Amino acid sequence: MRNSESPSKLESVDRALQLVTWLRTGEVMSVKSAGERLGVAPSTAHRLLGALVDRDFAVQDRERRYRAGPQLVSRGESHFSVNQLRQAARPALQQLYGDVNDTVQLMVPAGPHVRFIDGIESEAALHVKARMGDLMPAYCSAGGKAMLAELGNVELEQVYRGGLPPWPTARIHALPVLKRQLAAVRKAGYAANLEETEQGVSGLGVCIRDATGKPVAAFTTAIPTARYKKAMLPDHVKALREAASMTESGLLSGGADRP
Repeated sequence: MRNSESPSKLESVDRALQLVTWLRTGEVMSVKSAGERLGVAPSTAHRLLGALVDRDFAVQDRERRYRAGPQLVSRGESHFSVNQLRQAARPALQQLYGDVNDTVQLMVPAGPHVRFIDGIESEAALHVKARMGDLMPAYCSAGGKAMLAELGNVELEQVYRGGLPPWPTARIHALPVLKRQLAAVRKAGYAANLEETEQGVSGLGVCIRDATGKPVAAFTTAIPTARYKKAMLPDHVKALREAASMTESGLLSGGADRP
């Protein structure tokens, strides 16, 4: 005798898997848009998304939209979990904040994107809000470019085999242009973002590597462009490099508990 609940359960599993697939590719969705794409009521979409949040397959941003969660960060990109990286990097992040006295953030690679996993927000009257859980194309962010610069051309082409994801304030629109910019980042040892993530925001980024030299995270500064001066660059790059080195030492010595 067939279980009458089986078809319903299978449909729920299928819908949840569809949501996971969309989130994994970097899509951002509201309850309404998820329901429309799945062809279900908003209440059903809300339950499914809630279940994914409970299992860390999704997170909600400040606008209550759903994005890919820690479980969907590619395991091939780092053998450290998001929580482990956050734990290992926190002391260095606090030191970095003290050195630059502006908003500082920690991000990890997520396929062709980066995800912000920690940050300390400046207390200045004019400051940049720290992002938490947000996802954006890596090629726009200073930290994202710092991590991409660690990849060879073949790896880079694989990451962006579907093309560069669009972004409203992006200044790079083709892979050859990105490759040229990343060559300059490699030579300099840091990356810059001049209003590429959003208007009015500039910053610098430095990559954090694991013991094998693989990029696993990045530190960035986020400064209102109105206050961003070229004279800041040497001191901020020095502070970023020191924070990255401190985190790398922590990862190497087991400062983050392994799985």
